Amino acid sequence: MTTASKKDTSAVTKPPARKPKASSPAPAQAVARRADKDQPLMDDIRLLGRILGDVIREQEGQAAFDLIEQVRQLSVAYRRNDDQDAEKSLKSLLKGLSGDQTVSVIRAFTYFSHLANLAEDRHHIRRREIHERAGNTQEGSIEVALARLRWAGIPVKAVAQTLAHSLISPVLTAHPTEVQRKSILDAERSIAALLVARDDIAQRAQLFNSSKDTLTPRQLADNELQLSAQVTQLWQTRLLRYSKLTVEDEIDNALSYYQATFLTEIPKLYAALERELGERDLATFLRMGQWIGGDRDGNPNVTAKSLQEALRRQSDLVLRHYLTEVHYLGGELSMSQRLAGNTAALQALAARSPDTSQHREDEPYRRALIGVYARLAATLKNLSGGEAARHAVAPQNPYAASEEFLADLRVIEDSLRDNHGRALAEQRLSPLIRAVQVFGFHLATVDLRQSSDQHEAVIAELLATAGLQADYSQLNETAKRELLLQLLSDARPLRVVGAAYSDRCISEMAIFERARLSVQLYGQEAIRHYIISHTESVSDLLEVLLLQKEVGLLNGRINDGQSRATLIVSPLFETIDDLRHAASIMREYYALPHIAALIQRSGAEQDIMLGYSDSNKDGGIFTSNWELYQAELALVALFDELSQPNPVQLRLFHGRGGTVGRGGGPSYQAILAQPPGTVRGQIRLTEQGEVIASKYANPEIGRRNLETLVAATLEATLLQPTKPASQAFLDAAADLSAASMSSYRDLVYGTKGFESYFFSSTPIREIAELNIGSRPASRKASQRIEDLRAIPWGFSWGQCRLTLPGWYGFGSAVQAFVNQEGKTAKLQWALLQKMYRQWPFFRTLLSNMDMVLAKSDMALALRYSELVADTRLRKRVFQAIEVEWKSTAEALALITGEDNRLANNPALERSIRHRFPYIDPLHHLQVELIRRWRNGEDNERVKTGIHISINGIAAALRNTG
Repeated sequence: MTTASKKDTSAVTKPPARKPKASSPAPAQAVARRADKDQPLMDDIRLLGRILGDVIREQEGQAAFDLIEQVRQLSVAYRRNDDQDAEKSLKSLLKGLSGDQTVSVIRAFTYFSHLANLAEDRHHIRRREIHERAGNTQEGSIEVALARLRWAGIPVKAVAQTLAHSLISPVLTAHPTEVQRKSILDAERSIAALLVARDDIAQRAQLFNSSKDTLTPRQLADNELQLSAQVTQLWQTRLLRYSKLTVEDEIDNALSYYQATFLTEIPKLYAALERELGERDLATFLRMGQWIGGDRDGNPNVTAKSLQEALRRQSDLVLRHYLTEVHYLGGELSMSQRLAGNTAALQALAARSPDTSQHREDEPYRRALIGVYARLAATLKNLSGGEAARHAVAPQNPYAASEEFLADLRVIEDSLRDNHGRALAEQRLSPLIRAVQVFGFHLATVDLRQSSDQHEAVIAELLATAGLQADYSQLNETAKRELLLQLLSDARPLRVVGAAYSDRCISEMAIFERARLSVQLYGQEAIRHYIISHTESVSDLLEVLLLQKEVGLLNGRINDGQSRATLIVSPLFETIDDLRHAASIMREYYALPHIAALIQRSGAEQDIMLGYSDSNKDGGIFTSNWELYQAELALVALFDELSQPNPVQLRLFHGRGGTVGRGGGPSYQAILAQPPGTVRGQIRLTEQGEVIASKYANPEIGRRNLETLVAATLEATLLQPTKPASQAFLDAAADLSAASMSSYRDLVYGTKGFESYFFSSTPIREIAELNIGSRPASRKASQRIEDLRAIPWGFSWGQCRLTLPGWYGFGSAVQAFVNQEGKTAKLQWALLQKMYRQWPFFRTLLSNMDMVLAKSDMALALRYSELVADTRLRKRVFQAIEVEWKSTAEALALITGEDNRLANNPALERSIRHRFPYIDPLHHLQVELIRRWRNGEDNERVKTGIHISINGIAAALRNTG
């Protein structure tokens, strides 16, 4: 047991002892049941581990294999048996390795982490299938959500009507924590498919007498050979990128998830929902979003050219998917009109086809589809410049919009349904129709994002060059608003023909120009939102409206009663201070002349983005969540008021990251824990970094994750499970927030030398050198915490296993709360326990902290702290962190009633139990290599080892970015 896991009972004033739970199973029984359930997982892990070992022995030699096996055995003995001698032997062994040996060991344990992820994903699906076959559908599924709605007496029509007015949109972003190369992801998908095939073989064997089924052993052996080939490919495929990741590379990576998951699984989700509801043609409410190619905040590599390339590549991918499906439909719909009827509309569609082959003269469906294919091929050429793979006839007569293509598919569908071909329509045509409804010709909506200070600089330059205002940036807020409103009411453009503008001004205006052309080319859904980072004032929103007007995205004058804005101006409130002023800024914005009317004419929609990452880095975990909670309530109340008499649709966009410190954690619980009345069928949320791979690389798991978003949104909207919190709860949360923020800021911003401790005790400098993103790790060339991006901030704390942004400050806050002057500690504890039982916001927040603490390890963190050269600084900061860790762990145990971490999350507990012994060597070697590197051992093998260890630890922890 590490010193960090020992209870410091003096850290927190305790409430009365808890009574044991009578219903708790005997430990031996629980362990036996758990072992039985986990046996298939253990079998898969052992199989993949054995294959990996065989590959290492073959590729690296027996000595390398023996060394890795020795490290594995020592690590398991220490982690599972608390063998202190094993720990000492392990540290000594690892410290004495040569550079080549170190890299070999790191590669082995990194690949094992990747393979263990695949085995866990497969087991997760396996367990879910077992539950479903037994009739035990799980929380977060469509079935459970709809059952709850039926029990509540909510009719199907009300559910369908809610979905008709809903928008649920996961938004993929390209933040620099995705450490896996696409080549690795592709190889892992192949291994995952082979694990599925292996289960299928085993299930078939159970249906028959396996002794007579001689094919099964042969099939299993063949499956294992294929697994060996794929693991060999993995071992021989480099984990690291040797060149900086470009925006184009990020586009490629993102598009691979559409090919593997979204294009096929989203139509399946809609089909399942329609079956459950008994409804046909549900409205399209689930759409994908994308930041890649349009997010310029702090990333100079994103330009108008990258925006153009992102949309071109997206369109190319989705059109090729449609072409493939239409081609296969042509092969399947071979019906002769001599044997099956068809509608007049289908006959007309076939007659318009350029196909004149006599062989298909009596096959109207095929003739119609050949014409559709020709039009799609021409559309592909127009929108992406690509050539279709197959040509029965020459491309011609491109579709002007996806709605035209959809109309042709509807003609085919109606004819099949009216002529005894319903079963034929369901197999491929219906999913294709749904795909067109969801993805159009643009695939995903690309958001534009830029920092407010960049907009201000461009406006200042335009006004100065036009001779309208010499120094716009020096105006006060009132003067800025007056000037911007005046310019928005003037039809004249600001740009002067022939004038010389800065590169920044030219680049920023080019984005707006490209956005206008892209909407014309790919449709309105191609770009809908313009997100303003660091929104701090009303003028920040007006500036983006003015820039839209400058290029024609806002047509006319805002005071002419006819103008419309093409893009929804979406403020992003990030810091604690920004969140506190969010509602007042929006109130003042809508109170300006002509603004409310403009928004009504433009679609009556208002997206507001809330930043989890920067608010956490600013004020700590509890305060970030509390201020987000209050901001949401204030914004909903404001828009309820503004919607009288003309409704405005408020949609909150949750800027969540992978780690709990950045808003991560289970999406289902997070949505249900939203403040009452804040979902209303509308939610957008970011999916970032390595979390995208863990959620969506596997198609089945991808669909399940999308399903949880739909289920949670329906429940939060129609069941409204979150009731308004009592005033006592709200007051307690406010007190906890104030104390938590004070504790957090005292450490991070008030401790002398803390920046030095952070940059020395974590691999932040080495992470910045990795080619894992096109975006710089810091906004400025400094070591100020304020300038560091929240993503590498959280990623670094995860690597050294402190996970500090996900829990720090809570223990001190609880201690201050229960010891308040004039309050009884016993009653204060009782209140906290009641809040945990009855308030989803509080319960979900504590559950996420519990998960983060379970992934932390103070013994490993102590090793990282040894990288800090200043002994006094090291001891002072680490001791403060350790005291808070113990205090937080104790507070969680006393509030939740659970002494053990993850008592209510058996899946994650199982994952940690199986994989953590294999992470330890990566940490120990990472510390040793960082020490060598920083001491001047300028060896490429050392650098490579560090970077591979970062990959392996991130893969093993999964949500660390």
